[in-house]
Amino acid sequence: MNNYNRTDKTIYYYANQVYEYSFARVIYCKIGGTFIVRKLNRQYRLKWYFRSSQRAQANSPLFAEPPAIMVKDVNKEPFHWPGILISNSNTVIKRKKSVCLTIFMGHGTGDKKYGGNAKDLESFDYHFISGPKHMQKLRDLDVNIPEEKLIKIGNPRFDEIVNSDIDAEGYLNYLQVQDNTRKTILYAPTWEWGSGTLHQLGRHFCRELTKEYNLIIRPHYFDRKYITQLKMWAKINGIQHVYFSNPANILSNDTMYDFAVSDILISDTSSITYEYLIMKKPIIIIENEFSDLHVMPSELNVKTIAGKYDHAHSNNILQVVQTTLHSHDQKVFSSMLENCFYFNDGRSIDRIIDFLGSRFS
Repeated sequence: MNNYNRTDKTIYYYANQVYEYSFARVIYCKIGGTFIVRKLNRQYRLKWYFRSSQRAQANSPLFAEPPAIMVKDVNKEPFHWPGILISNSNTVIKRKKSVCLTIFMGHGTGDKKYGGNAKDLESFDYHFISGPKHMQKLRDLDVNIPEEKLIKIGNPRFDEIVNSDIDAEGYLNYLQVQDNTRKTILYAPTWEWGSGTLHQLGRHFCRELTKEYNLIIRPHYFDRKYITQLKMWAKINGIQHVYFSNPANILSNDTMYDFAVSDILISDTSSITYEYLIMKKPIIIIENEFSDLHVMPSELNVKTIAGKYDHAHSNNILQVVQTTLHSHDQKVFSSMLENCFYFNDGRSIDRIIDFLGSRFS
C-alpha cells in the first residue's frame, strides 16, 4: 500500500520547457501537485497544451480539473514553500533546504550529455535513477553524488506500456490512420543539439517509407513548428500514410502512445532510442556527426544491436527497414533493456510514491 497522502502534502514539478513535464505527468496523475514555470509566457503555453491536447477519443479529460500552475523563477528567486520539488531540468533550485526537498528526475537517459553545468546535479537532495545506464552517465560526468541520494526507481514512463494501459486502437483513430494493415514506422529525430536529421531526411522518408508503411513523424519539441509545414508539403505532393505527433501535446501525443502503435523506430541521437527498448521491437539509428556523447560500454550502447542507416552513402531506407525487421532478435533487445533500466515491472510510479511518503513521515 502506498503511504503517500495526496490531501495534505505538496509536490511541485519544475521544468524549463513544456515537453519535459511529460515525464512528470504520470506521477501527477496518481498524486496531484503543482506545476512550476519560470516565466509567465510558459504558464500560458502550459495551460494551452493542457486544455487543447486532450485525447480526442477519450470520454473524459485526462486531468479531471486544470492543474495548479505557479510562476516562479526558482533559479533566481528563493523557493520557500514546504514540500518536495521534482525537477525535470538540470538547474540549481534556490530554496531553504530545511523546508523544501529537491529531487532530480531529468527528461531522458540517452547518450547526449546533460545541458547546463553537470556540477549542478550535486545540488539536489535526491536523484530518481532509471537504471545502470543512468548511473554510467553520472560516472562519466565525474559528479560527486553520495550513494544514499541515488534512488532506484526504474523508468516511470514504462509503467503504461508494461501494464497495457494505453488504448492503441483509440490512438490510431486519433491520428486518423487510414490503413491498419500496414506496419507503422515511428521516426523520432532529435533537434539541432544532437545533429537531428528532420530537415535532411523528413521529406525523403515521407516519399519512400509511405510506399509500404504508415509513417509517424515525431519531431523534437524545438522542431515542432515545422509540423504544419511538413503536413502542407505532404498534402500538396499527394503523399498519404504519413502522420504527425506533436511533442508539445503532452496529454494527447505522449511518447509512449507513439511507441504503442509502432512496429519499428528510426531515430538518431535522441534518448528515445533507449526508451524504445521497452517495446523490444526493432530500432534503426541514423548515423550523424554529433560527437558530444557519453562513452558507453557495449552492454549499455543501443548502437551495438540496432540497425544503421548512413544517409550520406545510402538512399535505400526501405531496404534498411526490411532487413532490420527481418533480422530482429527480440531476446537481444530484451537483454539490452534489462542492462539499461531497473525493474521494468510496471511499478516504478509506486516506488516513487512510496519514497515520497517516506520523506514526509
